[in-house]
Amino acid sequence: MSIYVGNLSYQVTEEDLKRAFAEYGTVNRVQLPTDRETGRPRGFAFVEMETDAQEAAAIEALDGAEWMGRDLKVNKAKPREERSSSPRGNWGNNARNNNRRSY
Repeated sequence: MSIYVGNLSYQVTEEDLKRAFAEYGTVNRVQLPTDRETGRPRGFAFVEMETDAQEAAAIEALDGAEWMGRDLKVNKAKPREERSSSPRGNWGNNARNNNRRSY
């Protein structure tokens, strides 16, 4: 299972997160998503630890804690939801084209 870490500073690095979470156990993996266009961190991360007990200790200690000038939001990560086959749904011209009459 993963830990979701939100409200991160945009200056945070994977190494910063590894050091912070290592106080509570072995960090197996850190994912720090970046914006596609700017390459800058998006303000959240996912951390995987060795055991559930280590994850629970990290969540308990760090949720609401101030770190790098921000109050962290730390909890168990929720499974990623499935997206529809069309990434935009009925946005754009799709809906309008379906309602056109042919003369």
